[in-house]
Amino acid sequence: MKKLLTGLMTALCVTGAMAWPDKTVSLVVPFPPGGSTDLIARTLAPKLQEKLGGNFIIDNKAGATGTIGAGFVTRAAPDGHTLFVSSLGPFVIAPHLLAKVPYDALKDFDYITIAVQAPNVLVVPASSPHKSMADVIAFHKANPNKFTLASSGNGSSDHLTAELFWQQTGTTGIHVPYKGGGPVMTDLLGAQVDGSFMNINTAMPQILAGKLRALSITSAKRSPLLPAVPSLEELGIKEANVYSWQAIAAPKGIPADVKAKLYAAIVAGLNDPAVKPKLLELGFEIVANTPEQFTAYQASEFARWAKLIQSRNIKAD
Repeated sequence: MKKLLTGLMTALCVTGAMAWPDKTVSLVVPFPPGGSTDLIARTLAPKLQEKLGGNFIIDNKAGATGTIGAGFVTRAAPDGHTLFVSSLGPFVIAPHLLAKVPYDALKDFDYITIAVQAPNVLVVPASSPHKSMADVIAFHKANPNKFTLASSGNGSSDHLTAELFWQQTGTTGIHVPYKGGGPVMTDLLGAQVDGSFMNINTAMPQILAGKLRALSITSAKRSPLLPAVPSLEELGIKEANVYSWQAIAAPKGIPADVKAKLYAAIVAGLNDPAVKPKLLELGFEIVANTPEQFTAYQASEFARWAKLIQSRNIKAD
């Protein structure tokens, strides 16, 4: 009788798992609509619905640099019906900037995959006298604490890239934090600031329009979108590769078979002929790494940014 009951329970569990999704799946985005992370979530949702069935919706839960949405997800049932689509901020940056976050970034998630990544690019106004990275570094060395680098906020990817650049080149400048990327672009185009390590997705339209000049990129190698722009690494600035990335995670404890189905569907969606070319045109590189690779990368990024934030004494807004 005991074996029979055990077998029935196992069968019920398997049947329940195989039925997933049996209710609406929420893709929680911890930022307002309209940004890169929201774009990735909205690109994937119909593809996941197409490949897995069910109903996939976007739930924007913005606030506290993404930690409100992250905390919400970690408190949800780990049944595959609540997923987290986020940039690196809540995963590896905010826990070091804020005094307290409502989750443990290393323990409270099941990491599914990093969907895409995109490098930052150092841009200056078209009217800038700086034509190359050599010009920028020479100016820094001759004029300490004079070159202004704008960012979308303290602890943002563009801010951390600037700090990393100064650290690795032994130079100093002035960080000018804004409340979001829009005001940065406005003042950059108006030459109110000297430059910004802007995300390539944001910068490309103005680079192509000739209003911004790209001097270097933070990827390990040159981008096919900007083949004439050298990477920091090839210019001799080591350990300064930076990518902004968007990833998918779930509350800790998601069933293994649901996790496997979800991962396979995400990878298929990202490589869909109707999706992949559009993402590449926007400057996104498809990553689609395995849950194990994402878990290892999460740990290394967490440690990397903790070290920089502490050594540079970076504070949240």
